[in-house]
Amino acid sequence: MQGMARWILGSSMLVTFGVLLLARPVMADELTEILREKGTITKEDYIRVKAAEEKRAEEQKKRLEEEFPVKVGWGKKGFTLSTRDGKWKTAIQWRLQFRYTYPEDQDEDSIADFSDNAESTFEIRRARMKVGGHGYQPWLKYYFEVDWQSVRSAGSSGSEARLLDWRIMLEKYKFAQLRIGQWKINYNRERVDSSGKQQFIERSIVNSPFTIDRQMGVMLYGHVFPGTMADGWYYAGVYTGSGRGERNDDANMMYHGRVQWNFLGRDLAFSQSDVEYHERPAGSIAWAGATNIGDCTRWSSSGCGTLATPTSLGADFTPDSIAADGQFRTDQQMVELAFKWRGFSVQSEYHWKQVKDAGRSATGSFGGALPSKTNLMGSYFNVGYFPHYIVRAVPKPLEIAFRYAFVDPNVGVSGDKRQEFTPVINWFFAGHRNKLTVDYSYVTLAQPGTSALTENRVRFQWDVSF
Repeated sequence: MQGMARWILGSSMLVTFGVLLLARPVMADELTEILREKGTITKEDYIRVKAAEEKRAEEQKKRLEEEFPVKVGWGKKGFTLSTRDGKWKTAIQWRLQFRYTYPEDQDEDSIADFSDNAESTFEIRRARMKVGGHGYQPWLKYYFEVDWQSVRSAGSSGSEARLLDWRIMLEKYKFAQLRIGQWKINYNRERVDSSGKQQFIERSIVNSPFTIDRQMGVMLYGHVFPGTMADGWYYAGVYTGSGRGERNDDANMMYHGRVQWNFLGRDLAFSQSDVEYHERPAGSIAWAGATNIGDCTRWSSSGCGTLATPTSLGADFTPDSIAADGQFRTDQQMVELAFKWRGFSVQSEYHWKQVKDAGRSATGSFGGALPSKTNLMGSYFNVGYFPHYIVRAVPKPLEIAFRYAFVDPNVGVSGDKRQEFTPVINWFFAGHRNKLTVDYSYVTLAQPGTSALTENRVRFQWDVSF
């Protein structure tokens, strides 16, 4: 029993001594304060002791940082992990769009959309995880993005997440960079602008028929003559042409090019609204073109599709259900303008597109020897402003904007134009990373020989990134 008592006493003393060692800095601080209050040590001694304690704490912090090679932080791209030698870095960000719509949750692009039942809908429009960074060298970068929103297949109760983007970028030299993988091709600004950096709740009616969206391939690009009046970007790429996550359907490839001139000598990022408040004006003018042979005439986040009737009035393309490999030749071009200055922003694009259907003859029958051609045209114009900068009583986070857009789905047929008129109000809590948006749209679909169809739409959305 005495041996046991001695063992317990010894263990208790050891534990007590360990606690005292761990608590020594705290006890030393308290003891110094007590001695100072009782006048046992002078003011000069007190200052000297405190300085020694601060130095010791700083040395301990520095030693800990040197022994632990990974830094943890947070920035505009989310939470970050990086090595102290700068060779490795990863940023992780989550983004959610929660939306209410009435009476439609999609663009009305067919006659049926204007006559179906009204729907009052809440939905998680996007639920994204973004991961990006660099490895081995700061200029060897990577990025991928997953949408966790449930996507239900037609006639199925199942759902699945979608891998939207995955790419590797070699960006050692600004004037010559290389990108490999799958991403939204740098064709037009409205589509490249992230859905989280839009001025409106959704892109215009022009987007669906004219975007070339996500493709798999390789692209050479670069920033040339930065900071001069010749400041600009170029992009040239080769892709499968089959859209997101699809293998090529034939031996043909999609080719794409874009030239952008920053005419005021300052680069303009792919982002809408002047939330940054450009003290000096910045603007860009761009031209882009693309050509493809395949079984697609349009693309989206879901992949390859066709502009079959009734989506495009007056253009009776071969239905995608029977379209053969290499069925269509699609050539398109666009010109673009963007400008920002002191809370004011303007963005506009004009699109032209020609689709040659090898499966339909000029007389309208399928399988004919003569291919048919259909020309499409469309444009949009966005303008926005933060009124606080002229009326100080208006809250600074408030932006108002307006958009007009039209699509002519078949230039050869008159009276079939779609139009969109959309005012919007934005409230930015933390720029595009946390904002509320409400917009109202008046959309029309003109029909040859009869009155136009009309629809009113209201949408409300909270977009937040963590």
